[in-house]
Amino acid sequence: MTDNSDTTTGASQHDTGRRNFLKKGGMLASAGGVAAASSTLGMPAIASERREWRMVTAWPKGFPGVGTNAERVAQLITEMSDGRLTVTVHGAGEVVPAMEVFDAVSSGTVEMGHDASFHHMGKNPIFALFTTIPFGLVGNEYAGWLLHGGGMELWDEAYAEFGLKPFMACNTGTQMFGWFREPIETVQDLRGLKFRTPGLGAAVMSQLGATVVQMPVGELFQAMQSGTVDACELVSPFNDIAIGIQQVAKNYYAPGVIEGSTIVNAVVNREKFNELPRDLQQIVRTACLQGYTDSWAEYTYKNAPAMRKLTQEHGVQLRRVPEEILRAMGDASNKVLTEMRDDGDELTRRIFDSYLSARGGMKAYTSIAEQGFLNARSLDYDYPS
Repeated sequence: MTDNSDTTTGASQHDTGRRNFLKKGGMLASAGGVAAASSTLGMPAIASERREWRMVTAWPKGFPGVGTNAERVAQLITEMSDGRLTVTVHGAGEVVPAMEVFDAVSSGTVEMGHDASFHHMGKNPIFALFTTIPFGLVGNEYAGWLLHGGGMELWDEAYAEFGLKPFMACNTGTQMFGWFREPIETVQDLRGLKFRTPGLGAAVMSQLGATVVQMPVGELFQAMQSGTVDACELVSPFNDIAIGIQQVAKNYYAPGVIEGSTIVNAVVNREKFNELPRDLQQIVRTACLQGYTDSWAEYTYKNAPAMRKLTQEHGVQLRRVPEEILRAMGDASNKVLTEMRDDGDELTRRIFDSYLSARGGMKAYTSIAEQGFLNARSLDYDYPS
């Protein structure tokens, strides 16, 4: 904006004000000294105020990827605030069970949590859209929708009812379809299969006849080993190798259409967040966003060597999901999502409309840009290795 004020008049007013101030200097000195002393005394008290928060998580303590992401976010908040806001992390079961993070933060039992929104579809099925849905958004598209397409505002509105403030804190990137004891070739092979998967992927697999089992990450190895489940969808090589499922299943399938990109969130008790001064609120936001980009980069880089280790050292067979199954899953996804939107309330429909509009628009460009580039990069030609 152009400033059209009279600078000469402004200078004159400044000089007059300065002379008046100097004339009154003696009279104001004692009052000013008191004011200055009061201000000086007040500042250290504000600056030295310390807050201690607890963060509960859905992951085993120190679990690679999602677990260490929680610890990094907590450390960032603590360091960026110079200790004014200290966050201590607790693994699943240390304070509350893995699937009770949402309730613990909502009730104010703890100040902060770290899990995935699709764990809490019992509160509202629409929460799944803020983690992942079958055939949904990939990582860069998710960030686009949330940060620039109105998704974050809708998420905040959906969680406000429960006294929570959500933040995108982690992205695992595109996941794998899952681990299977026996190879799968047709939709018939899924019928009666005891399959662990969370979120809307569970509803889709149920449509195809699978018997869906829900359980936390920390219970998966035991379940696969004992036969409680026949197959499971976890994350991707970097995480999966740490669980050790390669010891009890050798068929590893891609692409991971159930979770094309998965957001893990940090949630803060809304009342506690609103009590923070604005700079600490921004520190929490910034630390979570840094955690999102850092985790995405970590998964991208570490999945490749983990996959090599699985196939070359553990005898894992990397397999592609048959097209018949992929098409059937796409049709089942359409049915599940359509019913959810039609049966939902006004907020549910607004979230769906925003998500699907973003998916349609970005999918058109992604198929031209990223997918086109990746197809070209996969061609047979000479290149340094």
